[in-house]
Amino acid sequence: MALIKTLLGKTPQFGDDCFLTENATIVGDVVMGNQCSVWFNSVIRGDVHYIKIGNKVNIQDGAIIHATYKKSPTNIGNNVSIGHNAMVHGCTIKDNVLIGMGSIVMDDVVIESNSIIAAGAIVTKGTHVESGCVYAGIPAKKIKEVGKGLLEGEINRIADSYVMYSDWYSEEEKK
Repeated sequence: MALIKTLLGKTPQFGDDCFLTENATIVGDVVMGNQCSVWFNSVIRGDVHYIKIGNKVNIQDGAIIHATYKKSPTNIGNNVSIGHNAMVHGCTIKDNVLIGMGSIVMDDVVIESNSIIAAGAIVTKGTHVESGCVYAGIPAKKIKEVGKGLLEGEINRIADSYVMYSDWYSEEEKK
């Protein structure tokens, strides 16, 4: 079972059918929706502000979700994938978003729905990512629009795959 810690009277809350690996860490004021998964060595630290996570969100291996003390909470919508070793800090991510592996999303960023942050990108403080766009680079800039192929072939495919992967692990635990 994951390390789940109550801090300052706040205990993480989980929706239905969530999967947490044994060495994931979830602390404090965290509320997670249904069909979410938190993978190996990930940390969700709701110690300095709240973190709200929607439905069908996967937080992949080594990702860190945090906030800024009394200033910038973290809000994550539905159908969101946070890639391996990504860092998401004090920002808002709306629905149907892919945060690429190793990317960093800083304080007060707003990522509108149906968007992709490319692997390794750094989205600097206060950036507003347009709906339906791909942002890449350091600092991240718009490089193209998300077509139907990227929406279905990447954003939705990855989110759906992680629900399936979670089921594999849950079935193994039942054996």
